[in-house]
Amino acid sequence: MAAASWYHRDISRVVAEELLAKAGRDGCFLVRDSESVSGAYALCLLFQRHVHTYRILPDDEGLLSVQTIQGIQAKCFRTLPDLISAYQQPNNGLVTPLLYPVHRARQAADEDSDGEESRGGGHAASTVLAGGAGVGTWLSAPAASRTHISQQLHQRLQEQVHSSPASDFMGFMAEYLNHHLQLDLEALRHGHPQLRHLSTALVTACRALHSEIDFTLAGLEALAKVFDPPMSPRSLPREPGLLTSDPDLELLLNKISAVNHLLSSLEKKVLKSLQEMVSKHNLALPSMVAAPPPTTKPLAVQSFEVKMGKSQRAALTVDVEAGTVAITKRGSGSPEETIPQDKILQLIKYQSVQSKVRLVYDREPQKSLSRDFVFPNARKREAFCQLLQLMKIQHSNLDEPDLISVYVGTWNMGSTPPPRSLASWLTSRGLGHTQDETTACIPHDIYVIGTQENSLGDREWVEFLRASLKTLMAIDYRVIALQCLWSIKIVVLVKPEHERRISHVHTSSVKTGIANTLGNKGAVGVSFLFNGTSFGFVNCHLASGSEKTHRRNQNYSDILRSLALGDKRLSAFDLTLRFNHLFWFGDLNYRLDMDVQDILAHITKKEFEALLAVDQLNLEREKNKVFLRFSEGDISFPPTYRYERGSRDSYMWQKFKPTGMRINVPSWCDRILWKSHPETHVVCNSYGCTEDIVTSDHSPVFATFEVGVTSQFVSKKAPGSDPESLACIEWESIEVIIKTASRSKCYIEFHSYCLEEAQRSGENTSQSCDIPGFLKLGWAAKHLPVLNPILPDLEYLGDQHLLLSIKGVDSCESYGECCIAMRSMIGSMAQQFETFLFHRGEETGSMRGWMKVRVPKDRRSTRERLYEWISFEEEDADLAAEPPACPKPPLQHLRSRPRSLPEPAASYTNPAYFIFEGVM
Repeated sequence: MAAASWYHRDISRVVAEELLAKAGRDGCFLVRDSESVSGAYALCLLFQRHVHTYRILPDDEGLLSVQTIQGIQAKCFRTLPDLISAYQQPNNGLVTPLLYPVHRARQAADEDSDGEESRGGGHAASTVLAGGAGVGTWLSAPAASRTHISQQLHQRLQEQVHSSPASDFMGFMAEYLNHHLQLDLEALRHGHPQLRHLSTALVTACRALHSEIDFTLAGLEALAKVFDPPMSPRSLPREPGLLTSDPDLELLLNKISAVNHLLSSLEKKVLKSLQEMVSKHNLALPSMVAAPPPTTKPLAVQSFEVKMGKSQRAALTVDVEAGTVAITKRGSGSPEETIPQDKILQLIKYQSVQSKVRLVYDREPQKSLSRDFVFPNARKREAFCQLLQLMKIQHSNLDEPDLISVYVGTWNMGSTPPPRSLASWLTSRGLGHTQDETTACIPHDIYVIGTQENSLGDREWVEFLRASLKTLMAIDYRVIALQCLWSIKIVVLVKPEHERRISHVHTSSVKTGIANTLGNKGAVGVSFLFNGTSFGFVNCHLASGSEKTHRRNQNYSDILRSLALGDKRLSAFDLTLRFNHLFWFGDLNYRLDMDVQDILAHITKKEFEALLAVDQLNLEREKNKVFLRFSEGDISFPPTYRYERGSRDSYMWQKFKPTGMRINVPSWCDRILWKSHPETHVVCNSYGCTEDIVTSDHSPVFATFEVGVTSQFVSKKAPGSDPESLACIEWESIEVIIKTASRSKCYIEFHSYCLEEAQRSGENTSQSCDIPGFLKLGWAAKHLPVLNPILPDLEYLGDQHLLLSIKGVDSCESYGECCIAMRSMIGSMAQQFETFLFHRGEETGSMRGWMKVRVPKDRRSTRERLYEWISFEEEDADLAAEPPACPKPPLQHLRSRPRSLPEPAASYTNPAYFIFEGVM
């Protein structure tokens, strides 16, 4: 076979079905990588408007065979092309022979408007360069095709010339692509893989590097000899006139290795030499008195001016250390009332009046009182609530926290060193929704700092951050994780007392630069458990350029698919479902689709809503292209890119390049988003940018979060052995709509940390495909497993979640995954649930059903969480003075569609629910 363009590598099942649907002929086929078995393939075949998927599995000897219908003996093949050729014949166990291959689409790499690297625009645009099958195509192609390949590669190189400072190097590479690439291809065809002409080109291009390394080596060796007179045995002897001959690559690598060795050993050598000199000459060193460990700065007593009733002025004084709130009316010299923290029952924030709050507290035994206070603005109210929350935490008797604060920061540093102080960034002060001055210096439990184009060394950057926080907070924060990809870095720092609570730390990175091999664009990620709560953090730098929206979307999809974070047992699930809380941030590079002069006019008038309406990220999210069901704080700060360095007074939207002037419109490139499991507690307390850090053309962005966490639960009662003492999860029915052209039977896998192991259902009991492109499945109770959690306690089960995956029987691949919170399902009566299905970042369908979580009577005790005493009230109506008897949050009223779905039908984008509701 002359080409293997029917092999589409790692495209998703959904994309494969879309390609076959466009082809539209019975017998159309393609091959992609299997999603369920590493090293296996999936053969996708269209017949009678339905896609049939067959697994191609390798055996122990590497021979490939197709899983077909029973009764047909499996045939083994050494290569994938041989297998495909054989199944182009009839009567081989497939529904139809393989007749019409669906080829990969080819796209020429378009030019990056910012002058940065260019790469293919997605899976559908895979080229023959991307995999082994492609190499085979090169070698079997005629000379004319190889000339075309050379021209295509040279065109790509030309697109990089204006963005690369190494113009001479690019010239050598252009010479190779124009005149010598075909010679290497021809040699490769005849079994000579040495690429001799490429090696010669690289040697010539790197000639100047030899000189630079020689000078560096000479300096390092001279310094080393000062402290170690004998010549270092690892030093390389250099002969006069070395550079007059043709240096080879091996010598260059040896020199680089020598530089690496000298740099890494020099500090130790100098330290040892100085220590010996001190000992030999009896030099008196200053006595090194160990500095006392820094102590957290005590919080000052804070006072807030408020209105009580219609016109009464008063002051609310919060003493966090003493644990009291004092109410002093204007004109009075002493407090009218002082309320201890343990008497405060509830704090109610009004939604209709953003500056108003109601305080419910015990005044006498068996009697409570409530008072309303109106603050000067919403920021002051939030500061008051935050201080009361902190007071409750500090004076609680809990061994483990219920609530922590998380700081997330992102900054494209523009390849320049940072200023001496990062105080405004690390204390969330500047523009937008920022912290009040009374709470800005309260230290957070976790700091997660993401940077792009960071030119500092890894260790230097981490120590700079730790020193900055120590100066601001008087706390020596511990480094939990550092992950770097070129100049993209993520650092996680925690308070010392939390270090023991962190476990299962994982890091990962994904390159999305040219051909997904360069790390100047891509992502770094960190995941860990904080006691019983899982966190994920992703810092990314996506493709630049106003016209590169599709490429940014593809970058997001590649990162989502390839980032290896979280529990390995959940690796088959969408990354966004693996964590209780996932935070995604960075230089996302989405731009504003508006004329630059109009943008500048709106910024001057602070008319941000008009700009947010044309923000590419918002538009792509509305179309369900990226960041499905993520949240983002309200943006009330100006675009953070592209400023004139050294000032925040003006935007530098013109960029002059060798190819002409580029326009970079002011945009919110730097963003922070998050996605949490349902019925978990997360509140964004600030989202903004600094206005005094001006070293980069980007402004640093920050967001702070109040996050509910769980501890490793320990039951107060011994486990029972009789059935009555066990909790159980029972299903009455499940209905699923999936977007697919397949008619495969399916089963459901159930995963949860509260289960000893994953469980699975039987095959679906009902199935219909009346609507083209959608498959409706149903499961009756007898085909659904009864699940028994490892602990039966209500307090434990209320924090648990179930992850469900719909898998095809024929391929064992997922058609979609979802998450269900168990808290609202607890009770003796079955409750209805509805949710979306996701797979590889796409919304692939919907699920609904009836279930209940039965808890033994003697295991139904629970307690109020520290974050549950603060609630919200929509209307300014009279509230019951008594606090709720049960700390469990009220069950959500059922809707006809999930809560996260927009209510207006015009904006309803998932046809699956129209099938549920009988609209289609």
